[in-house]
Amino acid sequence: QSQKVEVLSKKTTEEMLKEDNITYITLQDTVEKVSYLSGKKRNFKENELPLSNSIDIKVVEDYIVNATFKEPIPLKDFLNASALQEFAKTHVYEGNKYLLWEIFEEQKYALFFQKINDRTLYYNSSGYLKVYWNDNNEIFAYEQTMLEKIEQLKQKNSIIPPIQVLQALYSRNLLNPGSNIFDMNLGYSTLVQLTQTQVFAPTWEVRVRNADGQTEEHFVNAFVGKVLEIEKSSNVLDDEYGEE
Repeated sequence: QSQKVEVLSKKTTEEMLKEDNITYITLQDTVEKVSYLSGKKRNFKENELPLSNSIDIKVVEDYIVNATFKEPIPLKDFLNASALQEFAKTHVYEGNKYLLWEIFEEQKYALFFQKINDRTLYYNSSGYLKVYWNDNNEIFAYEQTMLEKIEQLKQKNSIIPPIQVLQALYSRNLLNPGSNIFDMNLGYSTLVQLTQTQVFAPTWEVRVRNADGQTEEHFVNAFVGKVLEIEKSSNVLDDEYGEE
């Protein structure tokens, strides 16, 4: 790794990526200015949630909403991203605050992440939505948590440009020869997590398709360029409902 860093100092990142046949999308030239954000875990009360004869809602540990439909809702295109997004907006409490992240076909659920300031907050156990369906392709339940009182901390600062993000990943041997960077987005990840208040740092999300067709996702702090080891197997991904 130290040898690769030394070589990087003599050649541009673009040259190194080209030599390893690593391709990537067109990178933006403009440098944005963003800030750290803070937010608080929302504590729900059952009487503030929409009551309906068609759904049972329970609040667990004050911040987890467990909702079960008395009559499962069929979705013809249940694995279609737009259909799932529309379901969240239509049937989930404040569902327009969540963005579909991944569909788990075998486990029969879809994972959404909460948006803060119109950007995705990655893998936060206090800001997610999970939608579950059964063997008949009918949605029977959802589970959600939510962050609120989002505030800007300090002044806005310039983030590192995308090419520096790729350099950070390449120097860590996280970009394999023949791979393709097919998506890069700016979102947020959790920097500090206290009992109620949390601090979020702007974070680059990078999606990579390797030569063997497998995809990977990487996260880089958008201020300092540090590659983040975000825990993806936290209770955000634990299957609470399972198959019905």
